Amino acid sequence: MGMEYFGDKLRALRTERKLTQVEMADRIGLVSAAISSYEKGKQYPSVDNLIKICESFNVSADYLLGFSDNTSFNVASLTDEQLQLILRLITEFEEFNSLKEKT
Repeated sequence: MGMEYFGDKLRALRTERKLTQVEMADRIGLVSAAISSYEKGKQYPSVDNLIKICESFNVSADYLLGFSDNTSFNVASLTDEQLQLILRLITEFEEFNSLKEKT
């Protein structure tokens, strides 16, 4: 999973909603060059801009970043402790997969 994966998902969401890069940029308070750069895989958005993109398309960051094929992840019913446990588990899986890929 790389930057192109993020860009592909972002482009798909944008075109699915029939938005131009300019319209999307206006929607979240950026310039269209930033959207183009994200879609081409030249850079990732800042955390603040990632949140704006997620909120704008009503998807999770996990989906956009390629950690999940689900477009959302509802944690509203989880306690803080449960959420932290899930996040630690995801990190464990990522580290395991990273080590596995190196062998």
